[in-house]
Amino acid sequence: MTAKPPLFQFDNSYAREMSGFFVAWEGAKVPSPDLVLFNRSLAEDLGLDPSALETREGAAIFAGVTPPDGASPLAQVYAGHQFGGFSPQLGDGRALLIGEVIDKLGHRRDIQLKGSGPTPFSRGGDGKAVIGPVLREYVIGEAMHALGIPTTRALAAVTTGENIFREGPKPGAVLARVASSHLRVGTFQFFAARSDTEKVRQLADYAIARHDPDLAQESDRYIKFFARVLERQAALVANWVLVGFVHGVMNTDNTTISGETIDYGPCAFIDAYDPAAVFSSIDHGGRYAFGRQPMIAQWNLARLAETLLALICPGDLDKAVELVSTELGHFPDFYRKHWLVGMRAKLGLQTEDENDQAFFEVLLTTMHEQKVDYTLLFRHLGEAASGNADKARALFNETKAFDDWSLQWQNRLAKEGANAALVKADMDRVNPIYIPRNHKVEEALTAAEVGDYMPTKRLLEVLSSPFEERVGLEDYAGPAPADLGPYRTFCGT
Repeated sequence: MTAKPPLFQFDNSYAREMSGFFVAWEGAKVPSPDLVLFNRSLAEDLGLDPSALETREGAAIFAGVTPPDGASPLAQVYAGHQFGGFSPQLGDGRALLIGEVIDKLGHRRDIQLKGSGPTPFSRGGDGKAVIGPVLREYVIGEAMHALGIPTTRALAAVTTGENIFREGPKPGAVLARVASSHLRVGTFQFFAARSDTEKVRQLADYAIARHDPDLAQESDRYIKFFARVLERQAALVANWVLVGFVHGVMNTDNTTISGETIDYGPCAFIDAYDPAAVFSSIDHGGRYAFGRQPMIAQWNLARLAETLLALICPGDLDKAVELVSTELGHFPDFYRKHWLVGMRAKLGLQTEDENDQAFFEVLLTTMHEQKVDYTLLFRHLGEAASGNADKARALFNETKAFDDWSLQWQNRLAKEGANAALVKADMDRVNPIYIPRNHKVEEALTAAEVGDYMPTKRLLEVLSSPFEERVGLEDYAGPAPADLGPYRTFCGT
């Protein structure tokens, strides 16, 4: 009889090479795992067999009950600055990295289970998750992927058949998450805080081999690695701002080395443009407000820089500080470069102008003053570029400021000589009509708590093609009704 092939072709480099950076562990046993969402296209990209995983066996694997053949389940250790305060030991308190696979493009990808039970890093918590936060991460992560923004992704969502108490009983659930890696700024901080330079070196070399292998033989690889991480983070945060995304909890343990968005807890998308927008119920001081995200990213990267000083210039701390300070000083320019390129694309502009930033900020200031919907305005500007500004103008209570700005913009487009229809098409390719509107996300999650997953599946289908306007989806394109009041999000731990 021919042996049944393994469901996963694991190649677990972290478990194999990084002893001392994790604790081997297994998920908690749960009563009745049930697969409620499964990402077939992602499974195929990972070289997995969707039909073999959309089964009871697959549900048990994704719940953490049954480690698949070849798995090396482990909880990673890390530290982190949380809202500015340093916690010297955090770690995967409710997650297990079950292993790594090489996808069809030859990229190494982690598969992690989130909500699979307590670990040695749970700090008194139950290590579990409930259906709402699991589906929020599934929905927002897939939406970000469709928007073209680097992100962890959801492979599956499983209910566990048990109730977890979070201000009352909620259905337990586990998310199977895929990432280029789960290495964080906080991973480096854990060992640096213990003055374990050799562990920091081992971690840096592993990260370089995994994410920047062309640097592996360079004598100055550590400062070059830091520069790479910095530019990836600058590009990532610029992309967040360009689509109106607020991460909500930009702790250093939520800042990846890969440049992927990770840990969708109290995240949200803005409706009306507001740099001070805060949705997280625990961000009382607005540390992670929408407009502060670039500054916080730079602050987080400074914390990474601190961990690498002893590697960058052994024995010459002053020189190391000088080198990382120079790189950190480039962050605003990197961020501005990515943001300006993105804004020009959003406005259909093909050329650069030295006054572009001021020109764009005039529009944003007007939007802020009049509480104009961010996503809808940029989408309607595509029509304005082709001669019909009615929808865009209708978003403003007082149109003069917009009309004055629009006249300059139209003159700029005319000067560039582009075809109006082509400009609109280009703009529509970068300005989404559908984002995860907060009220639609909440509707879907509320339904899921009573076992109705159809609103979540419908929302996922809509968000899978965010730039393609479709008849019958008008309800997904607009902001929340005004009478819903302020929106608040929660971590869901």
